[in-house]
Amino acid sequence: MTPHSVSAADPQAGAAVKAADRAHVFHSWSAQKLIDPLAVAGAEGSYFWDYDGNRFLDFSSQLVNTNIGHQHPKVVAAIQEQAGRLCTLAPGFAVDVRSEAARLIAERTPGDLDKIFFTNGGAEAVENAVRMARLHTGRQKVLSTYRSYHGATAAAINLTGDPRRWPSDTASAGVVHFWGPFLYRSPFHATTEQEECERALAHLADTIAFEGPASIAAIILETVPGTAGIMVPPAGYLAGVRELCDRHGIVFILDEVMAGFGRTGTWFAAEHWDVTPDLLTFAKGVNSGYVPLGGVAISAAIAETFATRPYPGGLTYSGHPLACAAAVATITAMAEEGVVEHAARLGADILGPGLAELAERHPSVGEVRGLGAFWALELVRDRATREPLVPYNAAGADNAPMAEFAAACKKSGLWPFVNMNRTHVVPACTITDEEAKEGLALLDEALTVADRHTTGG
Repeated sequence: MTPHSVSAADPQAGAAVKAADRAHVFHSWSAQKLIDPLAVAGAEGSYFWDYDGNRFLDFSSQLVNTNIGHQHPKVVAAIQEQAGRLCTLAPGFAVDVRSEAARLIAERTPGDLDKIFFTNGGAEAVENAVRMARLHTGRQKVLSTYRSYHGATAAAINLTGDPRRWPSDTASAGVVHFWGPFLYRSPFHATTEQEECERALAHLADTIAFEGPASIAAIILETVPGTAGIMVPPAGYLAGVRELCDRHGIVFILDEVMAGFGRTGTWFAAEHWDVTPDLLTFAKGVNSGYVPLGGVAISAAIAETFATRPYPGGLTYSGHPLACAAAVATITAMAEEGVVEHAARLGADILGPGLAELAERHPSVGEVRGLGAFWALELVRDRATREPLVPYNAAGADNAPMAEFAAACKKSGLWPFVNMNRTHVVPACTITDEEAKEGLALLDEALTVADRHTTGG
């Protein structure tokens, strides 16, 4: 199968775009001479396309952020209208669209998280949440899990658990890592979800005890870890972390940058477990990245800390009017069009069963896990031993099986989200049933490439 074709192909224009990119753009997370970025000509809904006329079904939502799809007309119109009325204003002023965005977000956050501090993205949201926790408690240490990603700025990258932390880890940022629950690769030798929950909580309780409860400002968790593997926490785990935080006066931060705004089939993933954190970070799906925006939702108790004491933090573009207009339009459209409910049904009726069926047929699929429009396939060489298809943090020749799998996806017209030995199925929350089934069929085809690298393949 070849990629879908779109009209008005212009290879010459694509070559010019790529040449300019190669000459001047410095790309993140990359060895600059070893990458070959695709020149994209346009996007709409669940698809984007290049200048050669090849169309791709976006099973990555870019960086799991275009929850409402590409070029949603209501969001585009809101940005255009706001640009004609008021493009920018410093964060110290009261602006109608900023206040409305904050109100709409606060209406959807759990509990009393009714104050919203705006940032430009998720990493800055994490930076400020940690700062608030430290100032609120007068403590410095922050605990986070090994299988996590919290951003690439100074505190956020130290909190991150995956290998992207290593080159920037100062080992002096007051961060302590611990193991979160993940039954498929349990560090606690658990055999059931209940055992995994109990042993993970006991491990965290021990970590707190040995680090000194009075020295710990916060525990930060991705409600459902994203890039690290979409490991849905077992029942009772988040409530157990909440109890440990309450017992020791520790601020509980939930990172919903990737899991929020419909991705798991609820406005925020915390709703699945009826848990309210003290601080909640968000970005990505708040306006699908149409204009950069993130933020921190703040509990009443932490907000009160700064009622008469200045909060020592801010950004020139905090609550940028264009970004907030996009957020207002996105949240309103999601509510009017039932996008969150659609994502929940999509996971229950289409993606979950469809991926489970693929797992039955493909020996390279060790586990399927997820919620809503947020799924991961753990690819393995051997289902019995659970040996990953490629080693942890593999590169070069060691990563060849996953590189071949990703290339097969793209050749067929499917744009995947691949990390280590996993492929994540994270399309727009607005993807239609037919488009989702098309993606599953393309994924089915590409998995035959991964199967060749299994024992007996």
